[in-house]
Amino acid sequence: MDWFEHDEKAPSGDGRCLLTVVSPRRDEGNSPTGIVGRCLARQLLAAGRHVRVLAEPGQCDGWPEAVDVMEGSITRPLECARAFNGVGSVFLAGARPSTVKEALALARDAGAAKVVLLSSHGPEYEEANPPETWYWLAIERAVEHSGMAWTHIRPSAVMGAVIEGTYPATGSDWPDTVRADGVVREAFLGEGHYPFIHEEDLAAVAAAALTGDDHVGTVMEAVGPPLSTRARIRSIAAALGRDIATVDLAPDEGRAAWRALGWPEGAIDVTLHALEVYGAQYTELLRWTLDQRPSVQDVIGRPPRTYDAWVSENIDSFR
Repeated sequence: MDWFEHDEKAPSGDGRCLLTVVSPRRDEGNSPTGIVGRCLARQLLAAGRHVRVLAEPGQCDGWPEAVDVMEGSITRPLECARAFNGVGSVFLAGARPSTVKEALALARDAGAAKVVLLSSHGPEYEEANPPETWYWLAIERAVEHSGMAWTHIRPSAVMGAVIEGTYPATGSDWPDTVRADGVVREAFLGEGHYPFIHEEDLAAVAAAALTGDDHVGTVMEAVGPPLSTRARIRSIAAALGRDIATVDLAPDEGRAAWRALGWPEGAIDVTLHALEVYGAQYTELLRWTLDQRPSVQDVIGRPPRTYDAWVSENIDSFR
């Protein structure tokens, strides 16, 4: 039996969308919630939706004026229960397995009818492990049994995570090292690849899931094409109008560098493995990203934004 019994008489919200945002963290569950959330808020407002944001301290600024911003943390939902009042749908980002059921209970009891989860590709690997070890899969299962309509979004790496610093593989230290030394130091520099999606495109996928019913009960693979590490460096250098030096680190040297930046061993293991495997199996990875249906373009109705476009929009971070 679900941990929640669906109540057909539960009140419906007024259509207000609640977005949850946490500060960047370097542990399991890290994702660029602030960057994606701000893009999503703008898109929902443009579509005529009312938007409320539950944001951790340090993430409460930089929102459009029309957004109702409330300080609090989705990881401690009972402390900020009033954030759920009058909510019709929830974009759930940054939740933790230990408290996600509490958050979902508050949302449903307040009248929310739909929850769209910013998930990860972690569940694909966690399924082989005991349930007590699950992180992303535990959150997905809780959402599925919440009594609300649900959609999971599993994105590839987000381009803007470079700025927010939430994935080692996106080059989370590149802005600092390019500004300071004009150099990028990276493991698997020559063969490394990683699939990326622009945060505006990811937000557009989330907006489609929040405002329509076509994707209820589905897992949406919001993935972009794989980009090589060197291609990304060339794009930044071209926008700066100068060369960027590169240092190809051995895997152990890359591990030490990421460890010094505060990344936990698990995140480093996954990143090094992905960079190596994605480079070695580039053709298969590219085919997988192209074969996803619906594709990002199918969902958002336009071609996805390119990495060159992202760089031109954010080049001041590297100056």
